[in-house]
Amino acid sequence: MLQKWIGGKMKKWFALLYFAMSMLLPSISIAGDAKLIQWHSTNIQLLRGYDFELGVEERTISTFEHVSGWVFGDIFTFADLIWPDGDDFTYYAEFSPRFSLSKISGRDFSTGIIKDVLVSTTIEKPKDQQERYLYGAAVDFNIPGFAFFNSNYYVRDNPNLEGKTWQITLAWKRLFKLGHTSWVTEGFADFFGSEGRTRPNQLIVPRLLVDIGEHVGLSKNKLWSGIEYSYWHNKFGVDGVTESVVQLQIKWEL
Repeated sequence: MLQKWIGGKMKKWFALLYFAMSMLLPSISIAGDAKLIQWHSTNIQLLRGYDFELGVEERTISTFEHVSGWVFGDIFTFADLIWPDGDDFTYYAEFSPRFSLSKISGRDFSTGIIKDVLVSTTIEKPKDQQERYLYGAAVDFNIPGFAFFNSNYYVRDNPNLEGKTWQITLAWKRLFKLGHTSWVTEGFADFFGSEGRTRPNQLIVPRLLVDIGEHVGLSKNKLWSGIEYSYWHNKFGVDGVTESVVQLQIKWEL
């Protein structure tokens, strides 16, 4: 009974937090000249892939992705709009605000290769399914050559499954040059424990993109093209289902 009550309170807290933050997203001023939103980056991606498991094998995906730094931490959010060939449209979205201990406390938590320590939260929303809630801690790293390398350590709660489990999420980005061309390697990796009837599973998604915009009259870091590779062992926690998909990708930085 107590666990159920706490779970209900946690979900209401998440909902209230996300609603409040969505109202505060504009770059309003606080404390004089300070900005609530300190920096932001938004992009739109178009992907085409084959050999997907569990459903239609061929799909087109359009992704909206946004990241911003705010006065208490940072926010990452994305929405996948998915068009399976010959099947109905579907979507999947995540919203992930994190709270920096350095920014909130005014103390510097960086040491060695550690850049910051944060409280990390995420809400996931698949089409026609209940929201899933994640909460825990994060450590961001200063690694030479990388724009960022972040790690998140979650308690994961899917209301459609019994109990809770753990999740570790890594995300990275590195820009580099090859001759007269500019490249980026970026991506994420999710490692899930078993929850309810599901099996432990691992999703690893690296990208390799080249800046084509700078060669067609656009500014640098504007239009990218390349491939995204997705490897998912025990996809959705289904034992023995392993997905290995290469997708063609175009990415437009707004």
